[in-house]
Amino acid sequence: MRAASLLAFCALLLPLPLHAAQVSVRGTEILVDGRPFVPNGASGETRLVELKALGANVLRTYGQEPGEILDAAQRAGLKVIVGFWMGHPRLGFDYANRGAVSAQLEALRHMVERYRTHPALLMWGIGNEVENELSPEEAMPVWPAIEEAAKLVKTLDGQHPTMAVVAELGGEKAATLKRLAPSIDVLGINGYGDGLLTVLARARAQGWTGPVILTEMGPLGHWDAQRMPWGARQELTSSEKAARTQRYLVAARLAGVGVLPFLWGQKQEVTPTWYSLFLPTGEWTETVEVMAGAWGGTVPGGPNRAPRILSLGFAGSAAIGEKEERQVRLAATDPDGDPLKAEWQIMAETTARSVGGDPESVPPSFPEGLHDPALTGVRIGGLAPGHYRVFVVLRDGRGAAATGNLPFEVR
Repeated sequence: MRAASLLAFCALLLPLPLHAAQVSVRGTEILVDGRPFVPNGASGETRLVELKALGANVLRTYGQEPGEILDAAQRAGLKVIVGFWMGHPRLGFDYANRGAVSAQLEALRHMVERYRTHPALLMWGIGNEVENELSPEEAMPVWPAIEEAAKLVKTLDGQHPTMAVVAELGGEKAATLKRLAPSIDVLGINGYGDGLLTVLARARAQGWTGPVILTEMGPLGHWDAQRMPWGARQELTSSEKAARTQRYLVAARLAGVGVLPFLWGQKQEVTPTWYSLFLPTGEWTETVEVMAGAWGGTVPGGPNRAPRILSLGFAGSAAIGEKEERQVRLAATDPDGDPLKAEWQIMAETTARSVGGDPESVPPSFPEGLHDPALTGVRIGGLAPGHYRVFVVLRDGRGAAATGNLPFEVR
């Protein structure tokens, strides 16, 4: 083995630095050991080595016990925004109940005291959308509670900033946070859709002068998606999501704003694919490729491009009679020429009315409604009256996939 190669190999065996970085805020910048640091990464907690390989430098958690995640992030070379979950009034938490607030603060104290010296720690995330689904008047007790929590953190840890995360900026949230929670250093914004293109300007217009991070970023929130006549929301294909995400990443880079696409993982929220960057079986979607392109990294498994969905639609109406069948037409391609396999599925439309990422159950499947599945489409029919979605997953056999779905009604 050559000397240079031996040195490089030995370097891999050496432990990463075990000192806590000095993280501070200067104007609109975040500094790590005195150098500007733009947090680009994801919201999630798995596949950290692959996240780092994309060119990411950070991940964000929401309030779970962070010890194992911090250790794994340190091994992967990532920093962590450690989230502390604050109770939501919409879910019954009462900020007028001093006993409940004190218990919450005590839990925060234990978390900060235990992990404040961890070398992977970047900053503390104080709450996540605590004001969500509240009117400005109903949310007024939230902001002093965030301030009390952030002030406690600062008494315990002088080396890491505090961040509060809001659901977009309606109701002058940035201005209210600045006025009522001055111990917050960084504004985190969970944003989806084209509002991301103006969110920094809107935060500045409200008087926020510090750093801003897009702590969740997605191409379209389901609350803003077009509705079918029966109320079902229309989801973008994975290719449409990737195209929008690319625009937002370019805009964020030009503005010097860190971005954490959501979700680095997989979950059921409206559908199993709406916010998931991965399939339950582990394949990654085109947005992951876009993230690697924006950050100068590589996708999981090495050079590869995801399948593209060119079009997906019904040959006719999305409302089908009980005795009818309807053809679904698909056009897709793979940039690398990989042979694609299509998997079709029909699921019931979710009846969950959860908000803010509340847990949902995966709706049941109806394989009996699928006929003649192929790479170019499928016929659907033979289902009882109700509301459904037909899904397609395209796999390239090399770890990447494309997804799309269409809501429909059987009358």
